[in-house]
Amino acid sequence: MKKSALVFTLLTAVLVIVAAGCGEKKETIENTPTFFASTNSDQAAESNVWRGEVLETMNSGGYTYVYIATDAEKIWAAGPEAEVAVGQVVTMDKGMKMSGFHAKSLDRTFEVIYFVSSIQGIDSAQTTGEAAQGGSDMTASPHGAGGGMGMSSGGSHSVVGKTEIMGIAKVAGGYTVEEIFTQGAALDGQSVKVRGQVVKFTANIMGTNWVHIQDGTGSAATSDLTVTTDAVLALGDVVVVEGPLTVNKDFGSGYKYAAIIQGATVIKE
Repeated sequence: MKKSALVFTLLTAVLVIVAAGCGEKKETIENTPTFFASTNSDQAAESNVWRGEVLETMNSGGYTYVYIATDAEKIWAAGPEAEVAVGQVVTMDKGMKMSGFHAKSLDRTFEVIYFVSSIQGIDSAQTTGEAAQGGSDMTASPHGAGGGMGMSSGGSHSVVGKTEIMGIAKVAGGYTVEEIFTQGAALDGQSVKVRGQVVKFTANIMGTNWVHIQDGTGSAATSDLTVTTDAVLALGDVVVVEGPLTVNKDFGSGYKYAAIIQGATVIKE
């Protein structure tokens, strides 16, 4: 009896050890896919962010320019004015890539530079200033509705919210703002004329002025038209705009316009 009891005890112990080992193995297998999924997600997020040590920095025209060393390369970036120091590690969205950009306030041309929405220090709190609307090298916020060049990170035409505008008659031989959008496919590449009221004006972005006009027609996505011009305008100006129309204009990095008139001639009324 004693021998049998000893054998039974040993067998029980072996079974307990084997069972424990199998349970541990199962837990490891189940947890492994979860671990990798989390890692891949983190890597996807990191792929949209620049991170690096600041090698050179300067503030000019309401903006902060930084030259940073990432793990893979060295890049120039510019964003709203922030407190940044050489040697500091910063992060920023990858923003919009521009080639051959000339910063007037610095009288310097950058072979390649990235326009970002913010520059954030990892080891210190970021302080971001509001950039001036006029006389600057770029917009204070190239992302989001009404910001910057009227473009959004989502890749769609970023319109200024529809304004209650009345009394803007369709210009002779031209189109309404809504018609520019609804007939855009047929008008693409042609010179068009449209009358509207200035609802947003931003000066000196990429060497030109950016204007949003509305005439009271259209819905949310077809009520606001973006125009680039050398003319200097003020909010509330009623203008006749004439110039080549481009539909689905893609500036790269996901920044697109459903319709835009570039290099327009503008007459104030």
